[in-house]
Amino acid sequence: MADVLVLGGTAWLGREVARAALAWGDDVTCLARGSAAFVDGTTPVVADRSGAGAYAAVSGRDWDAVVDVSWQPGLVASAVAALGERAAHWTYVSSCSVYADHAAVGADESAALLPALDADEATIEDYGGAKVRCEQLVVDGVGSRGLLARAGLIGGPGDPSDRFGYWVSRFALADDGPVLVPGVPDQPTQTVDVRDLASWLATAWSDGVTGAVDAVAPMTPLGEVLDAAASVAGFTGEQVAASPSWLAAHDVGPWSGERSLPLWLPAGMEAMSGRSGARARAAGWRSRPLAETLTDTLRWEEQQGLARPRRAGLTRADELSLLPSLPSQP
Repeated sequence: MADVLVLGGTAWLGREVARAALAWGDDVTCLARGSAAFVDGTTPVVADRSGAGAYAAVSGRDWDAVVDVSWQPGLVASAVAALGERAAHWTYVSSCSVYADHAAVGADESAALLPALDADEATIEDYGGAKVRCEQLVVDGVGSRGLLARAGLIGGPGDPSDRFGYWVSRFALADDGPVLVPGVPDQPTQTVDVRDLASWLATAWSDGVTGAVDAVAPMTPLGEVLDAAASVAGFTGEQVAASPSWLAAHDVGPWSGERSLPLWLPAGMEAMSGRSGARARAAGWRSRPLAETLTDTLRWEEQQGLARPRRAGLTRADELSLLPSLPSQP
């Protein structure tokens, strides 16, 4: 049994890490503001990490493992300063957004990084550089005891970004009607099921996994992901493919956000979902079948409401208004 401290533990990934560590039999403490419920079975510590003395309740003891998911350099710096010397292993959940280039499919952890953000507070526009700075702070603070888990796109039930769940929920909502899809079926994707990521992170400290590791699933072509999502959803309509140029001309964006087609990447960005992942597999990474992730995601999406406003994707009304203007396919 390990004594594990999760900095957070009440939001999506943090909750899954706490649950996974509990399932392995670890003693789990979660430090968070308390704005959301703590996982049953964990020891809750209510504290605001931006305040003075935030770590006072947890800094007077040794920890087998500390897990941090923050992307604010100031919060990571204060955590490492308060707890770094008392942690046998430190897991920092970073992101593949740290890389300076996303064109080379199959690239690994040796690829060049973005310049580090030189500030304690970051905006979402600074995300990649902020994560680079956070990684530096962890390396400086805990050295060889640190794992930099560079996660790819995270999906699965509970996803607050609404990206991965868009497709299976859209196919379910459309039923036998048409669905607009990006015409790039061979583009790689490698969405990480949040539960697989959490399970791997929860064994990292006992397995002694350290250094930079791209925590990504095996690459799957986008067309296969869409076909699998359609099958899980029982979709009987037509997938109507549109070229990237047509989509751009009609103000449909890639990847995420409103009026987008999630998982689609601009040309030259394919490695954003096409990294090697060899180091993670060597360190015990395992991915559940895509159909299982899609099935569980659809169940969660149905609970939220298939037609609800989303943070990513097209509304069904926008989609149906676009389809008639798409040139006939040969």
